[in-house]
Amino acid sequence: MGASIRCESLEWDSAFFGVRIARLTGPLDSPQAVLHLQQWLVSSRPDCVYYLAEVGSAGSVRAAESLGFRYVDVRATLERELAEPAPGEDVFPENVHTHRDADLPALRALARLSHRETRFYADPRFPRQQCDALYETWIENECRGGADAVLVATGASGLHGYLTGHLEPPNAGRIGLFAVDAAARGRGVGSRLLCCGLKWFAARGVRRLSVVTQGHNRAALSVYQRQGFAVSSLQLWLHWWRQPSEESRL
Repeated sequence: MGASIRCESLEWDSAFFGVRIARLTGPLDSPQAVLHLQQWLVSSRPDCVYYLAEVGSAGSVRAAESLGFRYVDVRATLERELAEPAPGEDVFPENVHTHRDADLPALRALARLSHRETRFYADPRFPRQQCDALYETWIENECRGGADAVLVATGASGLHGYLTGHLEPPNAGRIGLFAVDAAARGRGVGSRLLCCGLKWFAARGVRRLSVVTQGHNRAALSVYQRQGFAVSSLQLWLHWWRQPSEESRL
């Protein structure tokens, strides 16, 4: 591959979805880069390639589309600064706690229903049931050590939501999965979870916190912005899939 682009195989994604998946990084900013990608698609024979392009890189997006990449989603990154916590700020209300093993079945069930705004659901080549299972597996992996914390909100009817936190030393952090049960929305559950998450991060020395969501997900954007987050970047997800006639076209 040329110095301007790089493709890497994604072993976990490939094993989970049962097709060969790779990721393209770097802009398609020259005819040489496009040629190198064409050659790589022929020689490596992936079934699917993800490409995350900067919103302002219209030339790269057009070049990708000329090779068969298709837009599926807008990736919005939001950030905010955190102040040092006051004493006792790491104490949660009774209806929020760090996850317990007994929470896992309810967490998995909620995850299957809660992330349908994401790019995997927007791409019809990914079966819907597999997308449901992806997030079910994702929250389980977060609970089993993939995240530094999984905060759970509960109510009279059971589990109402979750938020996962990741520490990125020395003083950064990011929110991973965040979901609220549809039946519990409009009751302040998301804001309560997010406030507890901010306290948890601040108590562990995090001074800059980030989160990623979909650019079209107005509900999520509103919740984050009410808690002081601001959009720091926008990117476009594009997916490429091998077609039966792909070899002759490339």
